[in-house]
Amino acid sequence: MESLNYHHLYFFWIVMNTGSIKAASVRLKLAQSTISAQLSALEKTFKGKLFSRVGRNLEPTDLGHMVFGYADKIFTIGQELMNSVHSLQAKAPLLLRVGIVDVVPKLLTRKFLLPAMELSEKIHLVCQEGKEDKLLSELSVHNLDVVFTDVPIRSGLSVKAYSHLLFECGVTFFGKKEFVNSFKEKFPYSLDKAPMLLPMKNTALRGRLDQWFENLNILPNIIGEFDDSALLKVFGQAGDGVFASPQVIEKEIQQQYEVEIIGRSNEIIERFYAISIERIIKHPAIVAISEATQHDLFSLGKQSKK
Repeated sequence: MESLNYHHLYFFWIVMNTGSIKAASVRLKLAQSTISAQLSALEKTFKGKLFSRVGRNLEPTDLGHMVFGYADKIFTIGQELMNSVHSLQAKAPLLLRVGIVDVVPKLLTRKFLLPAMELSEKIHLVCQEGKEDKLLSELSVHNLDVVFTDVPIRSGLSVKAYSHLLFECGVTFFGKKEFVNSFKEKFPYSLDKAPMLLPMKNTALRGRLDQWFENLNILPNIIGEFDDSALLKVFGQAGDGVFASPQVIEKEIQQQYEVEIIGRSNEIIERFYAISIERIIKHPAIVAISEATQHDLFSLGKQSKK
């Protein structure tokens, strides 16, 4: 099969569309001699003349008319192809790869991500839950765009990343109705010897809870310790004990787990961070999350303290 130089064909197509080699040279920003050489090469390929000279003008031959018909279809389809590719790329969703440390409540994660999902630009969300070290490792090799956690990044880690405080709020204690009736009246001192469901000892919330209990001389009856916040709430829903969670999602917890509020503490402060490899966040979805949490979620946290 003989090969066709589409570059030569394109020059011919431009000459036909502009009406002359001079006009084509202006459009293509090339010397007229360069275009003439391209046309001569194309005529050698077809073994025939594409133009005949009539006075100072070039008129296409029968071969020229036939070749132009094909060239017009070829380059029109080519332009349609490029338009389709650009259109597809413009509509491609924005990829947001999120790492979520397993101690962060699932309901709170949903609140974090909602501002990104409500952007006018479509979002392709990829969520990965796990331990902090593993997620930070994924972040460092650009497999994640952000990591949500309840502690700032520790100094001394090999991962170079930055902590961005999203918001902070107090803590609410929940339980089944029988716990509410038993412990609400004299809260928080009623929690002494109360059946308690707690996060694991190596978590930020557990440390704050233990310190708070100690300051108030409260000694709860620890029924269970959990590294999965959702599993902890399932046990709370079953009536196995009292549990604590950020105030900002207390309504969602009440609805989903069918529990009631025993009391609140604004001395136990929960803080949540977005960890990124950028000092200044640039990803539009993460920017939307940061801006929303600074205003909406943070204000909700303040309201719940009233």
